[in-house]
Amino acid sequence: MALDRVTFEVLKNAYGNLVDQMSEQLLRTCYSFVIYCRDFSNCLCDAEGNTVMQGSGDIAVHVGTLHFTCKSVIDRFKGDIHPGDVFISNDPYTGGTHFCDVRIVRPVFVEGELIAFTQSNGHWADIGGSTPGSFDINARTHFGEGLRITPTRVWTKGQLLEDVVEMIVGNTRASADAMGDFLAQCEATRLGEQRLLELVEKYGKDTVLEAFRESQDYVERFARDKVAGLPDGTWTTTDFIDQDPTKPEGLIPIQVKMTIEGSQVSYDFAGSHDAIDCFLNGSASSAFSAVVAGTKTFFPEVPLNSGFYRFIDADLPLGSVVNAPYPYAVTGFCSGAYEKIMNAIFELWSRVMPERALACSFNLEYLLIGGLDDRPERRGNFFMWYDWMAGGWGARNGKDGSGATSSIFGVGLAQQSVEAQERLTPILMDRYEIAADSAGPGEFRGGCGLNKGGTITAIKSTVMSYCCDRARSVTWGMMGGQPSAPHGVTHTRGNESRFLGAVFSNVPLQPGDRFDRPSAGGGGLFDPLKRDTARVLDDVIDGYVSIEGAARDYGVVVEAVDPELDDYRIDEAATAKLRDELRQGQGGWLEEPAEAVAGRLRKGEIGMLEAIRRHGIICDWNDGTLLPRSTEQYRAAAKIRARAA
Repeated sequence: MALDRVTFEVLKNAYGNLVDQMSEQLLRTCYSFVIYCRDFSNCLCDAEGNTVMQGSGDIAVHVGTLHFTCKSVIDRFKGDIHPGDVFISNDPYTGGTHFCDVRIVRPVFVEGELIAFTQSNGHWADIGGSTPGSFDINARTHFGEGLRITPTRVWTKGQLLEDVVEMIVGNTRASADAMGDFLAQCEATRLGEQRLLELVEKYGKDTVLEAFRESQDYVERFARDKVAGLPDGTWTTTDFIDQDPTKPEGLIPIQVKMTIEGSQVSYDFAGSHDAIDCFLNGSASSAFSAVVAGTKTFFPEVPLNSGFYRFIDADLPLGSVVNAPYPYAVTGFCSGAYEKIMNAIFELWSRVMPERALACSFNLEYLLIGGLDDRPERRGNFFMWYDWMAGGWGARNGKDGSGATSSIFGVGLAQQSVEAQERLTPILMDRYEIAADSAGPGEFRGGCGLNKGGTITAIKSTVMSYCCDRARSVTWGMMGGQPSAPHGVTHTRGNESRFLGAVFSNVPLQPGDRFDRPSAGGGGLFDPLKRDTARVLDDVIDGYVSIEGAARDYGVVVEAVDPELDDYRIDEAATAKLRDELRQGQGGWLEEPAEAVAGRLRKGEIGMLEAIRRHGIICDWNDGTLLPRSTEQYRAAAKIRARAA
């Protein structure tokens, strides 16, 4: 290191603080409720586009891609970048995530020399396309998903190109919000430029640039030292996307092979399914981001910049579901390929570092309702209700999973205020509560999911879409832990209810319609029959586990003495007997013919959760029809996870 340790530490932390100030600026000036709820990230890059530092609250999915976007701008405008220029891009095929994530990139000059870029990425609530909110499960190519903005200049030498910006925001359904967010992001990058120039004035350009390099080298050394102390070897697992809606039923495999050799970690995705005909594909950049985020989860003490990327290799076969090229649809990658990669990597690192074991977490989901507001004070205005849910993370070694927590996709996401949603849109919430029995059972159980439900009020020309997954490839448990509850939305009109599943688009709505939408819990870890009975009793008292679930999943017989006073007690003799019976029956777990289990389910002899948790069968939730190919794939993976250690 050329810098003394004090100067290095001061500047390294100053760069993170700079990015956090950009985030605070954006939070205070944005127009859309989506960005206000923290669906954004910022960063500082060096003159080559490498990430110098992330902030403390950036979204996991963004941070592994922002350097790609910066490099794509450099490649497109090489030799034609000037002070006062600003660029925009949302292109997932040249380093982005999906079209709603719009990136603003500003070069920073000192005495005519380009020294850095500041960048702000924000999720715009709508970017055009065939569906309000721009999430269309039926889109096979990006042309149905909205406006693709390849790297484009929007300010030139300090002059705003108003015609270009108006063309971009004019292709969105909420153009006023889009324009406001655009200007807020530009201002965030300007603030980052200002703070960086202040550091240059105080410490000198050469010192600041040296700290750029040393910050990345420091992170690389830190990470490599951690990995070098671990055993070499190769580990493999498979996770699944629920389906390709255009093909016969069956899970879509994403196979991950991780190899540690010295201080280098390599991921090979050969064996993953070909790109599918819906929006759940990942692009190369978003898949790499999932690799980074999944790995970083097991090394929380290491800061994040491009130095972290140097000890990771990722082989992402072109044309696969983890590297879908132009023009495959990719907007739903966040619920599809991305979180499957992250959770698969959780499983692999759990084998390497069992003291930090982490089971599968609930799936990111978005419910989008868009149309015309018919309330008197807002009649005729377009509205966009764009909501994500909290849910349960997987159980950890020695601890239950975190409940009612933002998804692994973006822990920094804030949960949206119901009161604010009701003021902004014609939708009233009447249910938002912990979902009992949603967590995967285990000696350490997963975190709990939530139930959220509401009623549509004064609307016209309104449709509902849902981007999620894991209605079939249910959030799995590990090393004897059991899976959690599936995802999906139920739509009710009058007395008729219909389960719509975990992906759908453009479902027409009428005033008075309601929706009910649970989020899953996390998967369990280790044998649930080894869970301390006192902890099961506490879960029943807290409403995390029902009395029926305590017996079914944990073999604990709980008596309700006085529920009004939370007075519940364990029948010790009955519990001992039930646990013995369940242990004796474990030899047939996942072995009973799937058709026979499905028959018992349809007769009402067992419930859907028991069918999934005890027998690993996957059925249609509307009529109980067995999905044989999905069941076969899911059972095979469940057996491996049950015995892996």
